[in-house]
Amino acid sequence: MPNRAQVIAELEVRLGRRFENRAVLERALTHASARKGRGRDNETLEFLGDRVLGLVAAETLIEAYPDLAEGELSQLQARLVSGEGCAAAAARIGLASALRLAAEARRRGSSRVLGDAMEALMAAAYLDGGLEAARAVFQRAWGEAVAALGAAPRKDAKSALQEWAMARSLPLPDYRVRERRGPEHAPHFVVEVRVEGRDGAQGEGASRRAAEMAAASALLARLGS
Repeated sequence: MPNRAQVIAELEVRLGRRFENRAVLERALTHASARKGRGRDNETLEFLGDRVLGLVAAETLIEAYPDLAEGELSQLQARLVSGEGCAAAAARIGLASALRLAAEARRRGSSRVLGDAMEALMAAAYLDGGLEAARAVFQRAWGEAVAALGAAPRKDAKSALQEWAMARSLPLPDYRVRERRGPEHAPHFVVEVRVEGRDGAQGEGASRRAAEMAAASALLARLGS
C-alpha cells in the first residue's frame, strides 16, 4: 500500500501542481469524520472554495463562450459548480484516493463528500498560489466538462435555477402567480420566483409555464451578475 507522501505526490502530478503549503493541502483532504478531535478538517475551506470556484468558473465560461447571453452563462455555471459537477470533477482527478475519511464514510462513498472536498481543494489552491493556481486546478478538474458544454443541449431556465439552488443547499425555487389577465382563450400570466435569501424576479408569458421560465431566466441573469 502506498504511503501518504506517495499518495499526495501522485495527486499533485494529476493536478499538475506541487503545493508549497502542505498543511493547507492536507486540511483540504481531511473529512470531519477523520479528524477525531485533532487538527482541522475541510469544512471551512469549502466555504471559501465555493466562492473561488464560482469566480474561476465564470471567468472560464466567458472566455470559452463569449457570445452567450448572461442568463445562458449563469445556467452553464450552475451546472459546473453544482454538487454533481464538483463530484464529477473530483472523480476526474482521482481525488478519492487522497481523502482522509473514517472507514464508514469511505464505505458509503458519498458523492457529496467528494464534491465538498473538491471545493476545499479549490480553496487550498487559492491560498497556496492565488487565482493563478486555482485556475490551473480548475482546468485540470473541469476542463473536460467546460468543453463538453458546447456540444450539450442547453438546460431550460427552471432546471438551471433549481440546480443553482441545490448546489448551495438552498430550498427549491418558489414560483407564485402574481397576476392573470386577459380572456380564457388568450390569458397572460405574471409569475414571481424567489430563492431563499435572494430578491425575487418576475416573468410574463401566455401560459403559467412560459411565465415561470421567463422569471427563472431573469433571476439567473441577476444571480450571475
